Amino acid sequence: MKSINKFYTSDDLHLFKFAKNWKKYFSRKISSYIKGDVLEVGPGIGSNTLFLIENAKEISSWTFVEPEKNFINELNELSGKLNYKSEVHNSTISEVRGKFDTILYIDVLEHIPDTKKEISEIKSKLKTNGTLVVLVPAYNFLYSNFDKAIGHQKRYNKKLLKSEVDLELVKLFYLDSVGLMASIANKFLLKKSMPSKSNVLFWDKILIRISLIFDIITNFSFGKSLIGIFKN
Repeated sequence: MKSINKFYTSDDLHLFKFAKNWKKYFSRKISSYIKGDVLEVGPGIGSNTLFLIENAKEISSWTFVEPEKNFINELNELSGKLNYKSEVHNSTISEVRGKFDTILYIDVLEHIPDTKKEISEIKSKLKTNGTLVVLVPAYNFLYSNFDKAIGHQKRYNKKLLKSEVDLELVKLFYLDSVGLMASIANKFLLKKSMPSKSNVLFWDKILIRISLIFDIITNFSFGKSLIGIFKN
């Protein structure tokens, strides 16, 4: 993961750690796919991890792979709190040994310019019938100053994600239909390169709660984020 954009810093990670309702929401949607030996790639400061494991079952181990050394102390502290074998590597996925039942890319793939190379590395680290779980921002027409500021190379729709991930598709769906409206407003009206803490809290406490209902009504057919589940 050396190819992750250099603007991938702690600023946005520490800001979005307050989005607890969002983290609970997407974690519940993917928890049933998280099991066995787990590799979390690009966890940053680890603000998603406890939400990811909350409803997951049958976890044997958890390995963190984070290329940014400034995040390692926080990940080591988190690793010590887990109830099973856990390791932290200040490296890239290419440098990790062994194979895994589950590999997680939560808000990471969009930072990587050479996706083809990254997917090749993922395939080499997945066990037979292993699962890749990907969460990415949706719709490239919404690429904004915010995306540029936090190092996003692009945003995704279903067709693009399926074409880039050369694995068997299990499930593909959007989340946060109401948040999508907020992204459209920011793209064409507000044009903010970074939300404030109050912006994040409003989205998380108000808009996400409404999306919980509207996503069901719309059958998860559109949203601010896209989740893909793939099998090796």
